[in-house]
Amino acid sequence: MPKRYALRAAAIAAASVLVAIGAASSASAHVTVSSPDAKPGGYAKIVFRVPTESDNTSTTKLAVSLPKDHPFAEVGAQVMPGWKVEKTEEKLPAPVKVGDVTLTKAILTVTWTATAGGIPPNDFDEFALSVGKLPDGVDSLSFPTVQTYSDGEVVKWTDVPKDGAPEPEHPAPTLKLTAAVTPVAATTSGATSDTLARWLGGGGLLVGLLGLAFGLRPRRPATAPAAPAAPAVPADRQ
Repeated sequence: MPKRYALRAAAIAAASVLVAIGAASSASAHVTVSSPDAKPGGYAKIVFRVPTESDNTSTTKLAVSLPKDHPFAEVGAQVMPGWKVEKTEEKLPAPVKVGDVTLTKAILTVTWTATAGGIPPNDFDEFALSVGKLPDGVDSLSFPTVQTYSDGEVVKWTDVPKDGAPEPEHPAPTLKLTAAVTPVAATTSGATSDTLARWLGGGGLLVGLLGLAFGLRPRRPATAPAAPAAPAVPADRQ
């Protein structure tokens, strides 16, 4: 009996630890960027995932900076109900050849401003752009982003991650470019942490349920030993 309850307690404790780890990882979500079709030399849809990391304020503004050293010849913004979008064009420091076009100016900032409630506390939304052409010979593109809350707080996701160094506190959304990119390949470490948190939370719940089921499993009653058979009586004594 004590062993059964000890096993059940250990399983529930393990589940609690895993769920706690998952919750902590999920709480550290960042602004991230991904793409279902980004590849060098092509056009792509890029999506910014924006969480509101607050219990009582909303996200009301998002300003995304596009690469100045690798400008896009074309930038289109997805229409977002409840949001006004503004694309700011600037003169480039030097002409840049993009495909068959030489650019002297380009759209370098896209800003979304809420006209209604914005992104509520502890929720998220996604903002999409259609851009092109993507540069050749480049492994990744960074998009420094500034997030503004309804109480005036400003969070700058502008620190560019460096290979081999710890992730900065406010990493800039970074899009990975490969010859054959998949939707999950073009994400930042923040999205990876969020996926890991989901798996850890689900795994912890499964372990807890298995431990509970094992602890509550009914025990088989002990089987009484069979009575010895009576000796046979010889036929001549019957």
